[in-house]
Amino acid sequence: MSSQQPDVSVIIVTWNGRQHLEACLRAVAAQEDVVVETILVDNGSVDGTAAYVAEAFPWVRMERLAENRGFAGGNNAGARVARGRYLALLNNDTAPDPRWLRMLVDGLDEPNGFALTTSRLVYFDDPDVIDSAGDGFLRCGGAFKWHHGARVSAAPDAGRDAALESREVFGVSGAACLMPLAIFEELDGFDEDFFASHEDVDLSYRARLLGYRCRYVAGAVVRHRGSATLGRVSSFAVSHAQRNAEWLYLKNTPGTLLATTLPGHLLYTAAAAVHFARQGLLATFLRAKWAAILGLPRMLRKRTRIQATRRVGADRIAPMLEKNWLGLKLREKRFDTGSGASA
Repeated sequence: MSSQQPDVSVIIVTWNGRQHLEACLRAVAAQEDVVVETILVDNGSVDGTAAYVAEAFPWVRMERLAENRGFAGGNNAGARVARGRYLALLNNDTAPDPRWLRMLVDGLDEPNGFALTTSRLVYFDDPDVIDSAGDGFLRCGGAFKWHHGARVSAAPDAGRDAALESREVFGVSGAACLMPLAIFEELDGFDEDFFASHEDVDLSYRARLLGYRCRYVAGAVVRHRGSATLGRVSSFAVSHAQRNAEWLYLKNTPGTLLATTLPGHLLYTAAAAVHFARQGLLATFLRAKWAAILGLPRMLRKRTRIQATRRVGADRIAPMLEKNWLGLKLREKRFDTGSGASA
């Protein structure tokens, strides 16, 4: 490990993802114009990940956990040993362009509140198609990925043009983002009760409540296989997404905004139930909502703390919330051809 102080600590959490790591780690090693330390958090893998990385990539710092602590717990463990001024989070099934980190760092503008930056995620086997251009959040309480499925080589249109321009978005995609380590620590990292799914939107929401903003950096390109660990329509993915979506909404939404958006949230939830029934996953959906209810006392205690310490009110949050949930979700589902994990 280099004794030079790193500019950026890149955290990669993996769980039985050895087959993805060569492309990912080689791409991180090729980053230009930035001093990087790479921290691989192994979430109790049993596929030989630790031995493989130790032999093939001895410069990688390994944090081996005895059990799978999910995306949230794994990244928190990596952040606790990070030495860089900035913290970058990167999925194990990605390969960033060589200027990725430099672009994300340059996209920060802390005097104007832009303390988080997020990448243009494109599909690994079809990099003309966007997976995510940052996270958005609906007034009715659902999360979505901006410009999901847009093809950048298509004839110019509003979606394509917006996807190729850096701009403010609600939040970062945890698959490839960056922020000062001090701010990650100020936010107490990810909520480990989430385990996996929506933890990045939750972190972004809490950052917004403290007055921080997020910038989508169109030039920070990362190829992404997408849902390689969770699976796009697995029961595991649906159950965690649907439970965590309720916790995210109820924990973070300021009281006045919660009161005005709750009817829409109930309608949105009913529409989601119909969708999952058509997918044959209604029982999974209902179990997830029941799990959300069981965890509600704990989330309400967190809500009390979050709302007591927030530095901005509903008037700063509301303009960042999208109203047209039906159109966004229909486009998302048409592209995903039946994926339901993010509804």
